Amino acid sequence: MVKHQPLQVYEKQLFVSFVTGIYGCRWKRYQRSQEDSSRWECTWFIILCSSFLLVLFWAYFWLVAQNDFNEFNWSVYNRSGAWSDETIPILAPTTVGFSYITFLMILALFHISLGQQLNLYWVHKIGVLATLFTTISGVVSVDDIWGDEWDILLVSLQSTAPFLHIGALATVTAISWLVAGYVVRRDRSNFQVTVLVIYIIILLAVYLAPLTFSCPCIMDRHTLRPRPDIIGRRGAPMLAPENTIVSFNRALQNGASSLEADVTISVDGVPFLMRDRTLRRTTDVGKVFPARQFEDASLFNWTEIHSLNAGQWFLKSDPYWTVETLTARDRLRIGNQTVCSLVDMLRLAARANSSALLDIRRPPPEHPRHRSWFMDTLWAVQKAGISPKRVRTVTWTPDTDRGRVRGLPQSANEKLSLEEIRQRGITSLTLHYSKASHTDIQEYLAHNVSVTVSAVNAPWLYSVLWCSGVSSVSSDAPQVLRKSRSAYRFIWFSSDLVSIALVIGIFCFQNYHMIRWKMSGMQNYNPEQIVLSAVANRTNRDLNVMKEKLIFSELNNGLSSTEDISLFPENGYAIYSHGGLGD
Repeated sequence: MVKHQPLQVYEKQLFVSFVTGIYGCRWKRYQRSQEDSSRWECTWFIILCSSFLLVLFWAYFWLVAQNDFNEFNWSVYNRSGAWSDETIPILAPTTVGFSYITFLMILALFHISLGQQLNLYWVHKIGVLATLFTTISGVVSVDDIWGDEWDILLVSLQSTAPFLHIGALATVTAISWLVAGYVVRRDRSNFQVTVLVIYIIILLAVYLAPLTFSCPCIMDRHTLRPRPDIIGRRGAPMLAPENTIVSFNRALQNGASSLEADVTISVDGVPFLMRDRTLRRTTDVGKVFPARQFEDASLFNWTEIHSLNAGQWFLKSDPYWTVETLTARDRLRIGNQTVCSLVDMLRLAARANSSALLDIRRPPPEHPRHRSWFMDTLWAVQKAGISPKRVRTVTWTPDTDRGRVRGLPQSANEKLSLEEIRQRGITSLTLHYSKASHTDIQEYLAHNVSVTVSAVNAPWLYSVLWCSGVSSVSSDAPQVLRKSRSAYRFIWFSSDLVSIALVIGIFCFQNYHMIRWKMSGMQNYNPEQIVLSAVANRTNRDLNVMKEKLIFSELNNGLSSTEDISLFPENGYAIYSHGGLGD
């Protein structure tokens, strides 16, 4: 029997210790193993991958839903009666959970790349399950409270595709390390060739994916329609209190070509601007009229309404985290704002040569102006001195009453057929972005029906609608939509070239040792060979002694031929093979 002297030199493996220590609390060398992972640990890896995909979907949803954060807070306010930024308790744990699961996924992939056995630490298992169940409960809750918002995912893909392409490109490039390690460093098999072919097909598909995109950053300028006009929805409510003179001024200063407002009729027939049914959220009615704070806003007379402060709530609640950017002069002006009348808003639009879009809420049946609200609106338009052709109305009333507002262009806030549009005398449509498909928009435009899309607060959504050819968009953030087109074509080409170079470099690096062995005539190398590597902290004398001990040990035990031992002093290592040994 052949006997060997124990002759091993262990090198420090700091990176391996870091990876296996954090992932599975295996910090010591003897705790690690390169054997196949157990089925139980493979199951946990599948759970980790599933959690990562779900959290990624959840994080992407909230990223694109940022366009409608104000709508989400308002829907929660209508349920709870208390106004606050309800997105923070969701975004904070989502960010933490996504970072945590992503980190574990990276460590798991490093385990596979390094050939280490998967062994997720029990603390991490609890963390993965907690993140998974928390995300599932969040998805169920949003589906109950805000189910219509899921439509934004399909809409967003039309514009976020260029950015998702960059992420997909980085992912497939990083995966090339694992594919190269699997294909190159093992004996060839049909399955390995299949894996390589599938990877190359996916890689080419990602490289060429931008050819299918349709967005302003890629489309030819000659086929791209003019930029849609921006309508300041309630002014610029992220910069100043909604439906106030300051807010409308800010909207005009930030490029809005039109102004949109929510109109309510007071008990004495004065149209004023108020979005909510009550005055609680945006005024100090709880302080001035505490016993009436839950009454309908239209049941107050104009004198009472005009006495309320409509700016302090914005400074105190800071709903969009923008108060810190205001100057002392702006804060003083905002703090003294009162409820704005329709006449004041229309006069501002007339001076700015702008137009107006009015969302009129019909008073309740017990209201004295229940039947004459349209006359009150016409009176305000005439008093403001603005041309009726520059005022469009969207009423929350049956279509039989809409025609009674004579002289004002009529707009509907629902999708209608072309026949219905002609019968009702409607000249334009105001639709939510989730209800305005590209096909419908093109059909309306072909029949000279103007389309305004509402709730557009993110540049990516504005980009999608720009491609669709809409004439105008209604936005709470006109200051955000003033962005130029990006040079995505250059980013696309350069990213593909960098990825190709990295993939080729990774495959060459992974194949480096195989190439060296073939060039040096060692094609018959097999895993049973023993390699003594030269260590930096070992002297040449120590290394030679180690080699001599190995050689003489094997000669004394009946080594049949010197061909089984190869010395490479110039490279600092010796190789010994079991070939030719006898018992």
